Amino acid sequence: MIAVDAVLYALIGGGALLCLVRLVRGPSLLDRVVATDTLLVIIAAGLAVHAALVRDPTLVPVLVVVSLLAFVGSVSVARYVGGMLLRASTDDGRDVGLPVAAEEREGRS
Repeated sequence: MIAVDAVLYALIGGGALLCLVRLVRGPSLLDRVVATDTLLVIIAAGLAVHAALVRDPTLVPVLVVVSLLAFVGSVSVARYVGGMLLRASTDDGRDVGLPVAAEEREGRS
């Protein structure tokens, strides 16, 4: 059983290390956001594996909080970046709505 524990923790640690590399290297904001979200999922998976191996149900609330943090963070950043994409670079700074490709797609449906 100890060998299985070591393999599981090594795989989770390797995934976390690869996520940290993507978080540092970037190159764009969205790459870093996806890496952060993936890292939070790996942390949640590590907590779930640890709770299952130790048979400790007290970690379940922590697991729920980490999962909600990952979801809310991803949605918040997506809304922020989506808002940045919808803004035009005009002098008055007003919102011009959807990009042309999105307007054409909405017109068809």
